[in-house]
Amino acid sequence: MNKSDMIDKVAQIAGVSKTDAAAVINALFDTSRSGVIAGELGSGGKVSIPGFGTFESRHRAARKGRNPQTGAEIMISAKNVPAFKAGKALKDTVSS
Repeated sequence: MNKSDMIDKVAQIAGVSKTDAAAVINALFDTSRSGVIAGELGSGGKVSIPGFGTFESRHRAARKGRNPQTGAEIMISAKNVPAFKAGKALKDTVSS
């Protein structure tokens, strides 16, 4: 399912126009700081949706790596990365 398929499905289920559904999807998933999820993760918070899961930011420490072409050792800098942990209800739905 791509973004336009998701917009169509949300509009159908919620009984709203595709324009309104697109506005909601964009507000949630926009990757700039104005998006609900990205904005919260960018400020160090987390977004918890009961039954679905939790989006959070995790710190990845600096570490040594290897360039696969040359085999040379390189230093990979520390950074924060987004993470998602699925909730029990989502896991149960997917596994059945």
